[in-house]
Amino acid sequence: MEIRELSPGIFEIALGEKRVLATLNLTPGRTVYGEQLIRDGDREYRAWSPYRSKLAAAILKGIRNVPLSPGSRVLYLGVASGTTCSHVSDIVGPEGHVWGVDFAHRPLRDLIDNLSRYRGNISPILGDARRPESYSALVPRVDLIYADVAQPDQALIVAKNAELYLKPTGWAMMAIKSRSVDVTLPPQQVYDEQVEGLRTRGFEVLEVVELKPYERDHAMAVARYRG
Repeated sequence: MEIRELSPGIFEIALGEKRVLATLNLTPGRTVYGEQLIRDGDREYRAWSPYRSKLAAAILKGIRNVPLSPGSRVLYLGVASGTTCSHVSDIVGPEGHVWGVDFAHRPLRDLIDNLSRYRGNISPILGDARRPESYSALVPRVDLIYADVAQPDQALIVAKNAELYLKPTGWAMMAIKSRSVDVTLPPQQVYDEQVEGLRTRGFEVLEVVELKPYERDHAMAVARYRG
């Protein structure tokens, strides 16, 4: 078995002919969504499926900027039940923290029962990302906003949260689901419009990566905040 660190906290593990993306398990012995656990001495890794996580898909598609590392503080918009959030939690480690916002009760309850109950670095927040002021008492300034909200106005949602919570020169990663924005437009046009929405609201967009074959009609945008 060969293990290579692609960037801080993100690993590629060679298992024979197979190569697996993975993170170091913050809660050894526990899985979150039935993922494979890989033991190497006293370290345990969790396989990270690109078919279950848009962030994993973006990494495997060669995204150059992954602004996550041990100690990072992350505001996660659209956290749902926490599949990707669990790997972000692994990466930022016990010195970092993830504030996960979602407006749906059921997936947030799953996040609490299956994840945050066992991980002290995740704070679930029942809230509407369109109204970031509603959770201002709970969230400090963060290094990264990760957004997977699948809404037509997602660039505006990211920008409104950035004004309140993102540190100067902080980062944003935005998963763009073109069919949730406008089903009548070609995906590339939707990506371009959402990226322009970030640019006009104080972001420098550094790259946009399409996520096929892992996710159809999806892209991941990475941007630096200029305020």
